[in-house]
Amino acid sequence: MSGKPYWCSSVGHEGSVKEVGFGLVVTGDRVYRGEIEDRVTPLVKSVLEERGHKLLARLIAPNNIYLIMHAVLTLVVRDDIDAVIVSGGTGPRPRDISVDAVERIADRRLPGFGEEFRRRSLESTGMRAILSRAEAFIVNRRPVFVIPGSPDATRTALGIILDIIGHLVYEARRE
Repeated sequence: MSGKPYWCSSVGHEGSVKEVGFGLVVTGDRVYRGEIEDRVTPLVKSVLEERGHKLLARLIAPNNIYLIMHAVLTLVVRDDIDAVIVSGGTGPRPRDISVDAVERIADRRLPGFGEEFRRRSLESTGMRAILSRAEAFIVNRRPVFVIPGSPDATRTALGIILDIIGHLVYEARRE
C-alpha cells in the first residue's frame, strides 16, 4: 500500500490531488439530437490536458431533468471520476434545468463558485452575467460544476475550477 488514499492516483502537497479525472455532461436538446456541433467537449478536453488533468467520460443529455440527473449519477459513482462538469442549462429560460437537476441529487451546495463565476463574467458580458445560475455542488463526495454552455463561459469557468480542483477533490473525499 502506497499510503495514498484509495480514491486518487496521486496526492500533491498540502492536501491536494495533482491529477483529477473529470466527467462531462453536455446538455441541450439540439446537441442531443445532433442538430448542432458540441463545441464544449474539445475545449474542456484540451484545457484539462494542458493543466495535467484528464477528461475520462462524456455524456450528452437533452433538457430533461431526469436524464440530466441520471447522467450525473452515472459519472459520480465511477471510481475514476473525481469531478464532473455539467455544461448548459444555467440560464433563466424554462428549458434551462441543469442546475435544478443537480440540486435535486446534491449533498450540498458550494455557493462561492457561482458567485465568482458571475463576478468574472461581468467583465466580458456586463450585467447579463447576473442572470447566470452557474453553481457548484457536492454529489457523492465529488464536486459537480454546472456551467453555461458557451465556449467563452466554459473558459471562464475552467479558470476558476482548475485553480481550486485539486484541493476541493481532496477535501470532498476526506472523512
